Amino acid sequence: MTPDTIERGIVINASPERVWTVLTEPAFLGRWFGSGEPVKIDLRPGGLLLFDHGVHGAIPARIERVEPPRVLSWRWSQGAAGEEPDDTNATLVEFTLAADGPAGGTRLTMVESGFARLVLPGDEAAVRHRANSQNWPGKLDHLRTDCEHPAP
Repeated sequence: MTPDTIERGIVINASPERVWTVLTEPAFLGRWFGSGEPVKIDLRPGGLLLFDHGVHGAIPARIERVEPPRVLSWRWSQGAAGEEPDDTNATLVEFTLAADGPAGGTRLTMVESGFARLVLPGDEAAVRHRANSQNWPGKLDHLRTDCEHPAP
């Protein structure tokens, strides 16, 4: 049976506002999840978020929640590149940001859910869960670095 959820949490030495800005910035998202080019993002519920994965093609996502600077979520396809996310092929990625202590840091929690409901060939849902589980720690470390050490 495929596990349904991946959950990761980190503390970032930056304000929730700073983390929100980086997390929703097209250039950062492009470096973080794509080929380095800025992503296309319509930052509103129902808006399109389009990642360019270079040789792997475009990965479309649909924004679900936007509550600055506390909650951002999107639904993205785990199927073939270019597939619009729907109830059979997509997982939900949700970031929750909360102030962490008097030093002004941020506790970020990322939850990706919906793997058990994916309708994909063979054991592809389990493969996606394993791959995403392995990739999130590095992605979140990259986010922390960009938040704590802004480029000049």
